[in-house]
Amino acid sequence: MMAEDTTADATRRLNVKKQTLDDAYAAPANFLEIDVVNPVTTMGVGKKRYTDYEVRMRTNLPVFKVKESSVRRRYSDFEWLRNELERDSKIVVPPLPGKALKRQLPFRSDDGIFEEEFIEDRRKGLEGFINKIAGHPLAQNERCLHMFLQEATIDRNYVPGKIRNT
Repeated sequence: MMAEDTTADATRRLNVKKQTLDDAYAAPANFLEIDVVNPVTTMGVGKKRYTDYEVRMRTNLPVFKVKESSVRRRYSDFEWLRNELERDSKIVVPPLPGKALKRQLPFRSDDGIFEEEFIEDRRKGLEGFINKIAGHPLAQNERCLHMFLQEATIDRNYVPGKIRNT
């Protein structure tokens, strides 16, 4: 008689709780959104001219102290981040959009790396790059990523290491 009862229990359907409107519209469990927007080209002569981008982040991941941030970064800052991660972490770091060396040659008939179309393509590439990296659970613990995303200036003399949740 006893064996019958346990079989009935084992095959009984679980009581599935109906989803409430509150559940349906609650904040997603974990989210990390990074947008690379608002490119601004700073006018200067020769090497003094550059384009930087606003890197905007919103998250509820506990590893990030700041839940919303906005910093300005230029291509060389993305290169710095990539080099730091390659050197110090065990993750395979995706490539950055190309350096566009041909576009930097003098005597061009167009605006080279300062052309709107090029800047937009690069912006999309940088956004894809930073989202891939920031979405990686191991990269999320790297101090260089936190500094890149959340601190106004990048301290290139920082001590590499992991973020410890306290």
